[in-house]
Amino acid sequence: MDAQTCLKKLSYVGVLAFATVDETGGPQVRNISAIHYEPDALYFFTARGKDFCRELLASPKVQVLGYTMYKEMIRLSGTAEPVPDAEQAAWRDRIFAEQPYLANVYPGATRQIGIVFRIRDMDIEYFNLGVSPIFRQSYTIGAGQAKPKGYRVTDACIGCKRCAAHCPQGCIDVTQKPAVIRQEHCLHCGACFEACPVGAVERWAPR
Repeated sequence: MDAQTCLKKLSYVGVLAFATVDETGGPQVRNISAIHYEPDALYFFTARGKDFCRELLASPKVQVLGYTMYKEMIRLSGTAEPVPDAEQAAWRDRIFAEQPYLANVYPGATRQIGIVFRIRDMDIEYFNLGVSPIFRQSYTIGAGQAKPKGYRVTDACIGCKRCAAHCPQGCIDVTQKPAVIRQEHCLHCGACFEACPVGAVERWAPR
């Protein structure tokens, strides 16, 4: 698995959920299918008058979520930027050619009310619930930065193994001290954090 494979899997989903914030800081989510995929970028179309467009222009950070029939969750975080004016028509026409239904929504020259955004620098989280143990991994494209998430065991570990006994996925290696959480199989559920009698399990600090 790699970042490009994750983007390809998103293209098979077809309709993706895009999360933004409105002018009050409230969360907004909508489904978008007017999308074109490149190996290193995602392009999408919306109308300039829509709330979605205004939200992106005001606060360009966006999260995109897709869920496949195989219980795979793919979450993309990045910054959406309008494509340069000189490229708008070409990308718009390409999206319309790949998504024929758009001609019914914006017939003829009315498609010019639209604007194409792109996301180039992104981090991608892949989470597969359809395998045992579950599998997760993070990838980046461009200048995207993957941030550690979940939990880790510190040197305060006393080797009691209670963390492993409470882990739903059995992903904690207690043959080492401190114990080691196999991050690729971790649910981030916090069971180990709650079970540790000495507070040796901690969340990864945001960076």
